[in-house]
Amino acid sequence: MRLRDWQSECASKALEAFNSGNRNFFVVASPGSGKTFMAAEVAARLLKQGVVDLVLCLSPSAEVRDGIFRTFNLRIPDCFHRGIGASGYSLTYQRLLALDDSFLEPAKRKRLLVICDEIHHCSGGGATVPNAWGSKILNQILELATFTLCMSGTPWRTDQFPIALAKYDDNNELIIDYQYSLKRAVTDKVCRQPVICLIDNDACKIKQQSYNSIHEALTKTDLMYQHILNNEHALKHILQSSIDKLMAIRLVTRDAGGLVVAHSIEHARKIKKILEKDFQQTVELVTYREKNPQQIIEIFRRSDTPWIVSVGMIAEGTDIPRLQVCCHITTVRTEMYFRQILGRVLRARPTDNAFEGFLYTFAEPQLKIYAERIQSELPDYEVLMDVIAKRYFDNNTKWLNGSEKQSILGINIDSEITEVSEVGINSRGTEMSSNFHWDFTGSFREQIIKSFAQI
Repeated sequence: MRLRDWQSECASKALEAFNSGNRNFFVVASPGSGKTFMAAEVAARLLKQGVVDLVLCLSPSAEVRDGIFRTFNLRIPDCFHRGIGASGYSLTYQRLLALDDSFLEPAKRKRLLVICDEIHHCSGGGATVPNAWGSKILNQILELATFTLCMSGTPWRTDQFPIALAKYDDNNELIIDYQYSLKRAVTDKVCRQPVICLIDNDACKIKQQSYNSIHEALTKTDLMYQHILNNEHALKHILQSSIDKLMAIRLVTRDAGGLVVAHSIEHARKIKKILEKDFQQTVELVTYREKNPQQIIEIFRRSDTPWIVSVGMIAEGTDIPRLQVCCHITTVRTEMYFRQILGRVLRARPTDNAFEGFLYTFAEPQLKIYAERIQSELPDYEVLMDVIAKRYFDNNTKWLNGSEKQSILGINIDSEITEVSEVGINSRGTEMSSNFHWDFTGSFREQIIKSFAQI
């Protein structure tokens, strides 16, 4: 298993810290950069030095848990296996919480390395009351562990509580022992260049009043973001844009895949139907209600199926490197989740012929802020691009006219402004908090926020 430069450097610094008497090492690395391989290298070196006997890996989901096991099994198969004598374990935080104290009893007589992936899920420290996962980490694991290696791609919490095992300075800033930034990851070609497409409409008509952007309509009226996500014409526009981009990429990378992140199971099924019936796409659906969701993800990972639609099943730590296009149409609008979803399309492969990861979403105010922050992290390059092409709907909402294309980094992007004429929506669903008539009477437009553009 050949390490990337940053993985080797980080592993060496972690070993140096542990050998110098430090018990904890905190790593922040860009989503998709390969934290798990680095952690496996740290574990392998500590085992080889004979300073630890057991390795316990903890993570937030079953998909991440299984991915960690696969990686560690490749690097240290004598430790991570499913036979008698295994000394390595990969568990979810929730599973650890459900186990009684007898599971950890043998560790009291051994030297234990604990690796906490996506540690930001565990809160606690200082004067705050820890959450359930954080309490287990702070009250039992910290006492048992000889060393702890904590990792995160998005090291903050929406509730602003401190992260368990993390240290903070006098200004409440997180103290990081090693950081691998998105800028460096893109420069090293460890991660693909992020390209974020924000879709807007220049005439949102609500109660006879017209607003020239989604931002203005959301902030000045009772329009809810969920109204937009459930609008069939808005959905078809964002899906068409995403399909066009994926089809262009698949001309040079034949197994490239796309991810749609929906806000509910009903929403996901609606999207799947649109993709199949209106756009003749092959689609997998994965939600917690499906039988064997991990198996669905694994089959998709190894196939060349174009699309997978998910509700909360493919986020942080889910390793599907062939994903290169993502459609973010969920009501979850935290910065942490936005970055985690973007990270699904940034994991680079040696076989890639296209070196960008595309995220399509609507120009909701917070999402636009997050996109601009990502751009600001790559200060040497910037592109803010309006698009000029047009397509039209007929009565069956079929596409009639082709679009002009504008080249971005050598790949043609279908950049559309879609005329939507008097598309009325009467919102009386139980999910909506207000009942009023609204419509998109103007043109959809797209703004490309392209971080780290080539000059």
